[in-house]
Formats: sequence, C-alpha cells, structure tokens
Amino acid sequence: MKRRIAVIPGDGIGKEVVPAGMKVLEAAGRGAGVEFEWTTFDWSCERFAKQGAMMPADGIVQLAKFDAIYLGAVGYPGVSDHTSLWGLLIPIRRGFRQYVNLRPVRMLEGMRSPLAGRKPAEIDLVIVRENNEGEYSEIGGRFNRDTADEMAVQQAIFTRKGCDRIMRYAFELARGRKRKHVTSATKSNGISISMPYWDERFAAMAKAYPEIRTAQYHIDILAAHFVQHPDWFDVVVGSNLFGDILSDLAPAVAGSIGMAPGGNINPEKEFPSMFEPVHGSAPDIAGKGIANPIGQIWSGAMMLDHLGHRPAHDRIVGAIESLVAEGKTVTRDLGGGASTDEVARALVARL
Repeated sequence: MKRRIAVIPGDGIGKEVVPAGMKVLEAAGRGAGVEFEWTTFDWSCERFAKQGAMMPADGIVQLAKFDAIYLGAVGYPGVSDHTSLWGLLIPIRRGFRQYVNLRPVRMLEGMRSPLAGRKPAEIDLVIVRENNEGEYSEIGGRFNRDTADEMAVQQAIFTRKGCDRIMRYAFELARGRKRKHVTSATKSNGISISMPYWDERFAAMAKAYPEIRTAQYHIDILAAHFVQHPDWFDVVVGSNLFGDILSDLAPAVAGSIGMAPGGNINPEKEFPSMFEPVHGSAPDIAGKGIANPIGQIWSGAMMLDHLGHRPAHDRIVGAIESLVAEGKTVTRDLGGGASTDEVARALVARL
C-alpha cells in the first residue's frame, strides 16, 4: 500500500532527525507492505526570513491531499516564536481539526531518570492535550500601544464540544490500557470561569465511563506530583496550555525529551494528521549530527499506527526498546556517543 506523506523538516535539528526518521520508516514499511511517497516542503523560519511567510498562502490546500504530515521542528533565533508557531503549526492543527495532541511518555530499559531510584515500569503514561482552543486563542488585542497605558488582552476559549471531545478521547484511550485511569489537569481555584467549566465537563464525562478511575489536580501540584509520583499516572488530559507544559515535563522526568513522540490527530480522519517529536529545533546543537532522532522516529511509528499499520508501529517501537536497552548505540542525552545517523542505521539493522 502506498502512503503519500508530506514532509516538513523545518528548522534546526529537524533537518537532521527527519531524514533519520524517513530512513527507519522506509525499513519498517518494506517489512509491512507499505510504500512511502514523500513530498518535502521547505516551510521554515529560513523561508520566513527570505520570503516573509513560514508557508505559502495556499499551504493548507497543498497539504490536504496527503495521508499524513511528518514534521521535524519549527523555530530559530531571529524569528520570534509566536511568528513561527502561528505561521505554520497552529494553522495546520486548526485547519485540519487536529484537536488531539497525543504524547506518550515512557521510561525504557536502559534509560536513566533524573529521579533517584525510578524504574521503567513506573513511568508509562500518555498526555492527551486539547489542541484547537483553550488558552491558545486569537481573540484579543493591544490597546494604547506604546504608551504608559498600554494594555494586552487575550481570551481563552473553552467550548462544550471542545472539552467533551478531548475528554472522550482520553477516556476511550484509557479503556484500552491496563490501569484504566484518567487524570484531569485543572486550575479552578484560581481561574474562576473556564476551569470550573472544564471540571464540570470532566465530571459529566466520567459518569459515562464508570469502569475508569479518575483523579483531578490543580496544575501546580500536578507538576509536583509528576516529579514526586510519576507512577501515579496513566492517561492525563489537559487544556492546550496545561497539556503543553506537562508534555515537556514528563519526558524530562522519564530521562530525555529527545525520546518523546507526538501526534496532532484528527480522530475522524476527515483531514490529514501531523506527527512531530515533542522536542524543539535545538539551535544550540543544530548541524552537529548529535541530536537524538528517536522522538522523530517514534512519531513516525505513531503515524503508521494512525494510518492502520499497527504491526509496523510495533516493530519500530520494539527496535527502539532493544536499542536503548542495549545502550551501545545511543546519543549523548542517553549517556552514549552515537550520532543521529548512527542511531538511525542501528534501528534499520534491527528492522
């Protein structure tokens, strides 16, 4: 089966880890009857610097014909972060209704957590982040700009449809996991309107899933619990902002943010979904060939799973597990000295 994939390497280490990911996906595809037709786009901060836009005006139209989007990283010094995000990622996430941001977090055998004494079985969770509304809205503005009375206002948006669909996804996901537990991230003691509403919708959704155990924590103590008690968590659902923060914290607790995969998913498959690692463009190490490609490769495995190729997904994850457990061919964030390409080639050999 041929799969048409749009490739956006983006910036920084994205240009290094994406080719590594494609190499591993090709190897997995050969063993599963999957053929890839890759189309690469140069949409990036570099493009913005030259042409004044992260992507062309018809970028969403161009991407709509693909089965999925494989993204590296976006962001580079000289281009503001809000320019790079709102010029590329957010239009894609919203244009294609990718309302689920799915970020699995696992500590594998061979990884070393910064938390003393933690074992791999104790850190195995999934963060389900609302990806289309919440705190990341476009509603607001600046008043009395460049005066002593300057003011900035931005509105958070929480709809019943948006809350219910992300929470339902989290509960359905928990149904297929061993622990069958969902935790909600909130801040209803301080954010007095939107967060109590989030809590109400979570309580209503929980009633439809009596077999699923639930918990609810304010985001500040939840962040502390991620560090002190990562073994408490299975599926964690949060708003756009809270899910974003927690999905950087969790893989750091597990041992390396370079390992963390992610997917921007349209569950109904009406539009293409987009798969990217949690890490950023890391300009401090870009061009050195030392970036960990596993987060990118694992994101590709998630893409295969979403497209209906679960065996290929499992083979890639199995290869990652064995490579990390062996510990001979890993990058420096995992205590090794292998290059980005060496890790990719080692995974190809296992496949």
